Amino acid sequence: MLTTRFVDGAPSWIDIGAPDLDGVRAFYGALFGWEFRPAGPEGGDYGFFRLDGRTVAGGARIRPDQGPPSWTVYFRTPDARATALAAEQAHGGVLLRPVDVMDEGRMALLADRAGVRFGLWQPGRTEGLEVTGAPGALCWAELYTPDIAAAAAFYHRVLGLETAAASFPDGTYTRVNPAEGGEDAAFGGFVPLAEDPTEAAAGAYWMPYFAVPDVDAVTGRAAELGGTVRLPATDIADVGRVARLADPYGARFAVLRPAPRRRG
Repeated sequence: MLTTRFVDGAPSWIDIGAPDLDGVRAFYGALFGWEFRPAGPEGGDYGFFRLDGRTVAGGARIRPDQGPPSWTVYFRTPDARATALAAEQAHGGVLLRPVDVMDEGRMALLADRAGVRFGLWQPGRTEGLEVTGAPGALCWAELYTPDIAAAAAFYHRVLGLETAAASFPDGTYTRVNPAEGGEDAAFGGFVPLAEDPTEAAAGAYWMPYFAVPDVDAVTGRAAELGGTVRLPATDIADVGRVARLADPYGARFAVLRPAPRRRG
């Protein structure tokens, strides 16, 4: 699971872009208890979602021509410029070249070979999110992609990520981890679109998972608040109970109550 012991290649930030930032604030505030703090005059329409005084995500108002409402996962890098160049050389794309975010760090937006958008964060004063893994915070990330092998090769070349097949009672899952820490530092997985017609229809993308103590209650609350239940609360052996949702604006995310870790 994700932690705030940040290492290169691992997710270190997430944010959501939507045309109605007030509506997004209301939805996630009611769902997870998040509070929104504007970044201030220099931050434009950007701001920070906080939980118990710690930052769990960012958010920004976007124009319709900037794309549909969505979550973006940012990966830590020691050199955003070099990583963006590596993405181009690996047949990906650079949507926004590295830019300084005041003295907080540098960010960039890239696309992988399948066109999936993701971000880079080169830390300055800000290392990344202030809490992960706790209820209401980011705990996992999944890439839904048409080609697992191509995705594995791309993210290995660009971010140094490693993949490994994990066996579960229901099949095999491709886990992904940064080179530092090995498989014990796994933060997410790659899922083939062909295995899931619902996701195939939505297209390839990175999806953040948020930890919750009661998946069924959160799923019901999301629907009451105008969200969409894309996968009802479901038990997955050795993983936990999960549900895939979308907020009222169409941004996709999932919630997870992790299964207890086995001992011995």
